[in-house]
Amino acid sequence: MVLEVFIYLAVAGFIVLSLRKALQYAKMPMHTRWELYPVPKEKGRGEYGGSYYEEPLWWQKPRETSFLSELADMLKEMLFIKKLFDNQRPLWWLSYAMHLGIYLLIAWALLLCLGGLTVNAGGQVAPGQGMWSSLLFYLTLLTGAAGGLLVAFGSLSLLIKRCADSSLRIYSNPQDYFNLLLIFVVAATGLGLWVHDPVFAGARQMAAALLRFEPLALKGLMAVHVVLLGLLLLYIPTSKMSHYVGKYFSFHKVLWDNEPNLPHSAIMKAVEEGQQYKPSTTWSAPHIKSPPSQAAGQ
Repeated sequence: MVLEVFIYLAVAGFIVLSLRKALQYAKMPMHTRWELYPVPKEKGRGEYGGSYYEEPLWWQKPRETSFLSELADMLKEMLFIKKLFDNQRPLWWLSYAMHLGIYLLIAWALLLCLGGLTVNAGGQVAPGQGMWSSLLFYLTLLTGAAGGLLVAFGSLSLLIKRCADSSLRIYSNPQDYFNLLLIFVVAATGLGLWVHDPVFAGARQMAAALLRFEPLALKGLMAVHVVLLGLLLLYIPTSKMSHYVGKYFSFHKVLWDNEPNLPHSAIMKAVEEGQQYKPSTTWSAPHIKSPPSQAAGQ
């Protein structure tokens, strides 16, 4: 029963830690705004890089913005890693393979839960058992197989790329290598289980049992995979892989935040609050510190 409890805690921990990370970002002091144009939310002007500054007496007029345009542009980056595609195409193929695999595995996990609910309701998930059962069966098979293969290929190829490419090694630290290695090991153990459960019938029964809060007979490679996957879920929100949370804030609050700083506005209030902020830590970089002799003389 210990592993079953660990599974529940890992899923709940991933959600809670992700929300905690989002709350931390939301409560941070106002960032130095880049105001990089084009700003997609500029209604009617985002395409060519214009802004409300084009309007005479703009400070006296209501601003017209489009959240949908901003969201559409943001999703291009979140779902397709557009900037990497535009600037580092060879690296994009490897990175997007891993990320697309992760998206497919998220869909696969949701489909397993739907399959588990169907089984618990007395239904079957198999070809020829009706449209719903057949659809669940084939979608689960497609997303699980493709997702696992893409994540394994993407993480391993990125790990090799970081080791072999001198330009990437400069910017890589031990955590970068560890993250990719951990993802690959989780994917590899999952693929090892898939060999013995090619249509994910066992995985679906496991999901059904978890939804009924029943104990599972987990042993061998399955137990290893579950432990590693649970640790990965708990680790992701606390590591640099939590960029899935930070991307919204980096685009919405840093790159594209061009709200005018008018008297008595929310921006003015945020600026005033930021001026009161006192850093709790000091710079540790050597180029920031004064030389020892200079510091002693002072």
